[in-house]
Amino acid sequence: MLDTLRGAHQPVPPMWLMRQAGRYLPEYRALRAEKGGFLALVNDSAAAAEITLQPIRRFAFDGAILFSDILIVPMALGQKLWFETGEGPRLAPKIDARAVLDGFVPDSAAFAPIYETVRLVSAALAPETTFLGFAGSPWTVATYMINGQGSREQAEARRLAYTDPALMEALVDRIVASTIEYLLGQIAAGVEAVQLFDSWAGSLSPAQFERWVIAPNARIVAALREHVPHVPVIGFPKGAGGKLPAYARETGVDAVGVDETVDPEWAHASLPAGMPVQGNLDPLALIAGGEALISAADRILSAFADRPHVFNLGHGILQDTPIAHVEQLVAHVRKGGR
Repeated sequence: MLDTLRGAHQPVPPMWLMRQAGRYLPEYRALRAEKGGFLALVNDSAAAAEITLQPIRRFAFDGAILFSDILIVPMALGQKLWFETGEGPRLAPKIDARAVLDGFVPDSAAFAPIYETVRLVSAALAPETTFLGFAGSPWTVATYMINGQGSREQAEARRLAYTDPALMEALVDRIVASTIEYLLGQIAAGVEAVQLFDSWAGSLSPAQFERWVIAPNARIVAALREHVPHVPVIGFPKGAGGKLPAYARETGVDAVGVDETVDPEWAHASLPAGMPVQGNLDPLALIAGGEALISAADRILSAFADRPHVFNLGHGILQDTPIAHVEQLVAHVRKGGR
């Protein structure tokens, strides 16, 4: 998988699945019941390492993804983070004025449990399994910090970007700097490639996308290139659609993650020649299984047959995904489709 991310074409693509370490697995649910809430698991390095390794033991994926959360960076910047049962993350205070942002007291100690998780997993993984670290991209992280929780339309963040771009710029600058520190720390601890998750990139207009998605991610990639040029960077701007080629060209990422709404044939024709692509099976096709799953997988395998390709979902695996369907997908991809 690491060779693929560096541009080598493989006759059978390597694979991993976003959110492969998580609640669709009975072994994860058992450990969570024993250990407590999500954030407690993230900060328990031994438990987080075990969760990271669970899908590797079960499915022998080619890549292991660190079990953590994109909102570790707001914690390191000084914002309070907690999770409401059944409702997701909450952050306080919301960023609605420069005084709020300036009142934060940064503490990079929030990264320490994550780095320990990386060390534990790195020591346990077989050499042929690529270890992926990750961080949230600045725009997506900012939407949570501004709204205090997730939101479907990111209206508060989009409004702030228009009405107080100086405050948005200051917030994004801090997220960029913290993210660079965080990813370099993960790499020093043992990850071999990193992914930038921009889950809410699709909510922005083209001009705003250039300013708040492409430009900050380009700064992060440039910093990683300066310090660790051998480490591949995957950019995943979910919902980017027609803006995906500009993202691929201008951010400097090594590989692009493609979500399930993108036609893989269009992506192959539109993205830079030879650039590795990751994706992009619909998570609901995986839930469906059977012929629907095989047909969807084959379309992706065919579209990306002539370029470096990491087979993956177009977004995270869903909690009601049957284990047997994951096994079906792995066996099918491993034999190269039909």
